[in-house]
Amino acid sequence: MREVQVEQKTEEPFIDIVLDTIEKNKQALVFVNTKRSAEKCAEEISKKIKLEKEEHLKLAEKILNVLPKPTKQCERVAKCARKGVVFHHAGLHSEQKDLIEDAFRQGIVRIICCTPTLAAGLDLPAFRVIIKDLKRYAEYRGLTYIPVLEYLQMAGRAGRPKFDTFGEAIAITITEREAEAILEKYISGEPEEIYSKLAVEPVLRTYLLSLISSEVVQTKMQIETFFEKTFWAHQYKNVQKLNDILDKVLMQLINWEFLQASETKYTATLLGRRVAQLYVDPLTAYNFVQALKRTNMTTINSMSWLQLVSNTLEMRPLLKVRAKEYEQIQTQLITQNSYLLQKEPDAFDPEYEDYINGFKTATMLQEWIEEKDEEALLETYDIRPGETRAKLKTADWLMYALSELAILLQQHHVIKEIAKTRTRLKYGVKEELLALLRLEGVGRVRARKMFNNKIKDLGDIRTVTLEQLALIVGKKVAEDIKKQAGENN
Repeated sequence: MREVQVEQKTEEPFIDIVLDTIEKNKQALVFVNTKRSAEKCAEEISKKIKLEKEEHLKLAEKILNVLPKPTKQCERVAKCARKGVVFHHAGLHSEQKDLIEDAFRQGIVRIICCTPTLAAGLDLPAFRVIIKDLKRYAEYRGLTYIPVLEYLQMAGRAGRPKFDTFGEAIAITITEREAEAILEKYISGEPEEIYSKLAVEPVLRTYLLSLISSEVVQTKMQIETFFEKTFWAHQYKNVQKLNDILDKVLMQLINWEFLQASETKYTATLLGRRVAQLYVDPLTAYNFVQALKRTNMTTINSMSWLQLVSNTLEMRPLLKVRAKEYEQIQTQLITQNSYLLQKEPDAFDPEYEDYINGFKTATMLQEWIEEKDEEALLETYDIRPGETRAKLKTADWLMYALSELAILLQQHHVIKEIAKTRTRLKYGVKEELLALLRLEGVGRVRARKMFNNKIKDLGDIRTVTLEQLALIVGKKVAEDIKKQAGENN
């Protein structure tokens, strides 16, 4: 520990430390506990900086124009970037995060206000790490101190090996008593134990199916011997209890028809091998299989598939239904109920909350394929563009897994419908635009412009003149589209 004196220029200590960092021509990461706090923190700092450099203005312009239509969030981060300050969290578009991270590595961005997710997996060291929030809201417990391991992860970002001989990790406190508590817990305290992820059932059943499918293990003895050598067994210590858990998971996989057992060994079924290759949770795959078998008895629409993929562990965290939304969501659920492939649990069932949260997530995806943009989704669902893209990516992976299982089960009547919904998810369009999306260089915006001008398919493209098409999508794109339609101009 070392004592550092910082000149007081504002009423906020963390801003004074940030301004001191900038004056020293250094960089800092400011960690806060929520996305909203990261945005507010960056805006507060940027207001105290008057100078706008050319490099900052160029960065701001790039950040602003990542999306076809900038959202309010895009405008906010771009405005901050004009002063060399940005915020960084899961809600930013991946390209915006890449721009910010590269600019920080190049020294263009001096300050990043971020959530703790930035502390893991990214090589972004800074001279100073300012930890503004050491408490986080936990359901049923309120504000509680973050784990020591998480503090060490953030503090470990302090110090740039190529530029500094030391770094500074600064925790912001208000009272002497709080400072003493932080010293005791984080500076003098021990980090928490690390626990094996194999103890989590979804992880265990995924790896167990994969091991048997790839024939790494097959007999009961091989399975037990393999897992006895894992970190999980080292921590668990009770070998008999561990084997009981393995027996339970093996029986699950057999009941789901992913494994078959003989007197001597376990082998994966054709279905089990495909599930292992798709790398989805076997429980998700089982639910998909059961849902596909019900398609002959249910009228299908896009919501059938969106609700199915949203009600999975892979899609978590789900959008939460707030108290004021319950009536609205219930009404929507009643409207769509006849199309859904998974039965709604009883309201007092433990699974009900996850089910209704999954339905809200599916409703958000439905609005996306009805051509609502990121700004509209942010306003309605409080989901930022980066989070939307992450959900779309996960949904696309699950839709692919669903289509592969449908092929294997010979559910040919739904394969085309799943593919159609998957394409709509990718582009965020209504079904009427699918014919135009087959053209290279045509996406959501251009397809909608063409359709609104009565150009709906290849026949219409051949009929319309190059000059008319150029007025809609631009000359270069129009020429390319005409070539794809079989015309040479």
